[in-house]
Amino acid sequence: EVQVVASGGGLVQAGGSLRLSCAASGFTFDDYAISWFRQAPGSEREGVSCISSVNSNTYYADSVKDRFTISSDNAKNTVYLQMNSLKPEDTAVYYCAARTTATICAVPYRYEYDYWGQGTQVTVSS
Repeated sequence: EVQVVASGGGLVQAGGSLRLSCAASGFTFDDYAISWFRQAPGSEREGVSCISSVNSNTYYADSVKDRFTISSDNAKNTVYLQMNSLKPEDTAVYYCAARTTATICAVPYRYEYDYWGQGTQVTVSS
């Protein structure tokens, strides 16, 4: 059974950092893509970042480029999202989502992913 579990959210001041983790099980990291999405109250869920097993290909939304870094630890079946220089507008519930067939990372869409974590709250105070 495929499972993904997101963790690492919290409350941080603007300019601070957090690292989110997405622990995956039930599949191997030789053919996959994992994306982070976020959803703020009253807003659509948006794709933030993606990493895939296709040459460790990555994608970042313009709103987080140069501030967020996605990485994977294949030995631990875990993907991380390092978030630096956080802004109040980064406040949202962050979800990780997995697909067990690799794809070139581009703008992530919800329908592309079969397995979703439960979400972790990130709150950035001004």
